[in-house]
Amino acid sequence: MSVFDTFLNPRVFVETLPLILSGLATTLTLGFTCIVIGFLAGIAVAICRLYASSPVRWATIAFIDVFRSLPVLVLLFVIYYALPFAGIRLSSFMAAASAISLVSAAYSAEIIRAGIEAVPRGQFEAARALGLHFVLTLRKVVLPQAIRTVLPPLTSNAINVMKDTALASVVAMPDLLKQANQAQALAANPTPLIAAAAIYLLILLPLVRLVGVLEHKLSRTRHAA
Repeated sequence: MSVFDTFLNPRVFVETLPLILSGLATTLTLGFTCIVIGFLAGIAVAICRLYASSPVRWATIAFIDVFRSLPVLVLLFVIYYALPFAGIRLSSFMAAASAISLVSAAYSAEIIRAGIEAVPRGQFEAARALGLHFVLTLRKVVLPQAIRTVLPPLTSNAINVMKDTALASVVAMPDLLKQANQAQALAANPTPLIAAAAIYLLILLPLVRLVGVLEHKLSRTRHAA
């Protein structure tokens, strides 16, 4: 067989496309779920890290340090294979979502914390002068500015989350990589794996370029200010 027939076989691609697309739907669902949970949890952790009582602050620091240090794959194995010994059994989707979201939340918390600390203290004082209470100040004044400032690293974190979804295949979740691997085994041809790689590129490459655009716009805004 030629290189083209081996790696880019049209017949194999067409025959295995439904299986690959079913995996893509699972990957997108998992990725979107983890991005949203990680972002929202990251906001909560960042606020606790900055403004909660000392015991809570130390707990959030420990959370951030631990889950930024743990590889996602190790955490996924612990959740899916070790927790059942304690009577906690999660589906492959829930295990993957839990592992990836915990790590994403830890990274998001540090990114958002940096954004909050970059907001000038005068913004807090102005909000207090207007009679806004603390929660409303955060929601209406501080967080919008902070998130706008750290949008590029937040987007980079979202890209990492989407890439980490490929690890879910190790716990038999029928994601894009798992289905592509199964398809290549059935077809005895690597074309489905090449197709999966191309799909990841189609999804993530525009996001990678978006990070560069956002960083450029943010840099121009800072220089203009």
